[in-house]
Amino acid sequence: MTKNNQIVLEMEHINKTFPGVVALDDVSIDLRKGEVLGILGENGAGKSTLIKILAGTYLKDSGSIIIEGKKVDFKNPAEAMDEGIRVIYQELNTLENLTAAENIFLGEQELRKPFPIISWKKMVEESKRILKQLNVDINPNTVMEDLSVSEKQVIEVAKAISKKAKILVMDEPTAALSEGDKDSLFEIIKTLKESGVSIIYISHRLKEIFEITDRVTVLRDGKKIQTVNTQDSDDNELVTMMVGRDISEMYPKRKVPIGEVVMKVKNLKAEEVEDVSFELRRGEILGIFGLLGSGKTHLVKALFGANPIKEGEIYLKGNKVNIKKPWQARDNNIGLVPVDRKMDGLALMLGVKENITLANIQDLGKGFLIKKSVEREKANRWVKNLGISTPSINQAVNSLSGGNQQKVVLARWLESGSKVIILNEPTRGIDVGSKVEIYKLMQDLCEKGAAVIMISSELPEILSISDRILVISRGRITGEYSTEEATEEKLMQTACIR
Repeated sequence: MTKNNQIVLEMEHINKTFPGVVALDDVSIDLRKGEVLGILGENGAGKSTLIKILAGTYLKDSGSIIIEGKKVDFKNPAEAMDEGIRVIYQELNTLENLTAAENIFLGEQELRKPFPIISWKKMVEESKRILKQLNVDINPNTVMEDLSVSEKQVIEVAKAISKKAKILVMDEPTAALSEGDKDSLFEIIKTLKESGVSIIYISHRLKEIFEITDRVTVLRDGKKIQTVNTQDSDDNELVTMMVGRDISEMYPKRKVPIGEVVMKVKNLKAEEVEDVSFELRRGEILGIFGLLGSGKTHLVKALFGANPIKEGEIYLKGNKVNIKKPWQARDNNIGLVPVDRKMDGLALMLGVKENITLANIQDLGKGFLIKKSVEREKANRWVKNLGISTPSINQAVNSLSGGNQQKVVLARWLESGSKVIILNEPTRGIDVGSKVEIYKLMQDLCEKGAAVIMISSELPEILSISDRILVISRGRITGEYSTEEATEEKLMQTACIR
């Protein structure tokens, strides 16, 4: 708990409405020098709107913002940045054709000699220093489009750290980070605190809130519920404030009968995957846990035909299958919900209806003619069955919450008849209430005869929802546990095997 009571930021009685929606209703927060203030709330609680007002992206309807005793009224992000406010948004904000170093120091005049000549050597050296602080091995000269999602997230963190911020806002900064990288980030946060930087930390992960924050403010339905000292609170209190739901309901697990083997993977070798073998049974949720760089996402892509298989065999219900392309995975009733749903899972500007039927467009008619009535019927059925919250099946999916976007991707593969469903970080960036819904849906699928592979970096999730857990490190399976024998310590130790 920070002992410094100097207030650096006050947001008083902030109100913001959008057409038909009250986003913020008389919300007030304060932030102290060298403090980490957590902000919790489900999607739609008002967290993002509050931060965007602080960052100058949105204009408030009423209320006051006071920084170090001075009242300010930001009309754009540049004005907020001039006051020392830096924001790391959950959605990546990188320039894909530039290098990592160029992204980190974009617009930094200090790296220039006589304008407009840039000291490329100094920029690369400084990038290496910051990335070393983050304990990651990323070449600053690598073009962004060649980096993984998690590596791009690291660059976003490095970009913010490179700026001399008074107030640093982190919106789900660890969503794509491994446990090791998360720990490195937390060490950097502690260093920033000691240097007097004040941090607003938004996360759906309660464990992180208790690890890193001094106080926590909870929002619900656009209103401030309460601010508490983190050390004086517990999981149950925060969850109840957020959603009115007891902590015991966070990881609902039903006993589903486990049946015959539906998938067998034998001696699989692919990019970053070395000699992986396992079996998956009907009605089973098979959890796969690994740290960043373990090969878990490469394994997923190989199983789905997105990465070429070099050696090994895949059997479905005893029959050997040859999966070289994603459409072959689809035809073999394998579905994938990818780690980055917006980049790889959704056509963001299309509607809910089109996204649900996208993988099965051949079933909607012949040639170029699509039977709109059939498309509507299919979409409406899955919106109802999965509880997708949307004003209309024609609503563009980029306007839906993270949990509802995830349901849309899942609906697509259920519509295609998938019996093996691979979920890569299924609750990444999703609020507590939506997580519970996703867990229940997974178990509904298993009860109906499907089998689920769940890749997750959240230890409480993998331990609570899986029926069996595989641990992967450096492209190899290094451990297998029943949920009864698995512990966080065992999984981490096995994940670190070289």
